[in-house]
Amino acid sequence: MRVVSVCAGQGNDLVGVLTRRSDAYRVHAALIEKDPRNVSAAREGAATAGLDGITIMCADAGDFAAYRTAVPPTWSFSLPYWATSATRIRATIAPLSRPCAPGATVVWTRRRRDPDCPRQSGAGSPGWAWVGFTERAFDAPPDALFSVGVHLFHGQPESPPPSGRIFTFVR
Repeated sequence: MRVVSVCAGQGNDLVGVLTRRSDAYRVHAALIEKDPRNVSAAREGAATAGLDGITIMCADAGDFAAYRTAVPPTWSFSLPYWATSATRIRATIAPLSRPCAPGATVVWTRRRRDPDCPRQSGAGSPGWAWVGFTERAFDAPPDALFSVGVHLFHGQPESPPPSGRIFTFVR
């Protein structure tokens, strides 16, 4: 199984799960994180857990160049905690679908504050269907300010360009 984690932070989500699995050796993961402090912590966590199949890259996940050695994911392609408009999310989903292998699962999270919103008439997962994804699950806990979605890629992958912007971080 190949996993790509975008904006991976310290890798706690993937490393935490794999440390509890006897079949963790089957997972080959690329964690893409821009903050060198998080990269250092993620590398230390993976090494301490004995997870040799995890590579942590200090790179900008918004640039296609970061994905040259990390694709195509077959099991899961984790996306960042989006805090942006539905229009920007749609503009990001299209290029991020390019390196996905057929059958790849995308797990994404999103905040639920203005301008974002909880799922209303499909607002929880804007733009996925038109680039080859089918929703498998969606949860927006009533007592939390986030939602999480899971989509299955049924489109055809395209090779990512050697460079170019997928998204840009904004404050």
